Amino acid sequence: MAWLWALIVGGIIGWLAGMLVGRDVPGGIIGNIIAGFVGAWLGALLLGEWGPVVGGFFFIPALIGAIVLVAIVSLILGSMRRAR
Repeated sequence: MAWLWALIVGGIIGWLAGMLVGRDVPGGIIGNIIAGFVGAWLGALLLGEWGPVVGGFFFIPALIGAIVLVAIVSLILGSMRRAR
């Protein structure tokens, strides 16, 4: 049951990051979950583990990491689309 909660929270973190950046996360719900998980890892790496824990994620660093990830991915995909 813990993995289901982690998937839901990861999806919410990725969705929030996409909303705050103003860009869609590629891949829809799966992309949101991936952005949430990778963002949690990136946020913990850059900012450490602090703040409230939700679904096994330190929420604030995970959200900040996901925002950074979504911004970078949208910049890369945007430049790839323009290059075509």
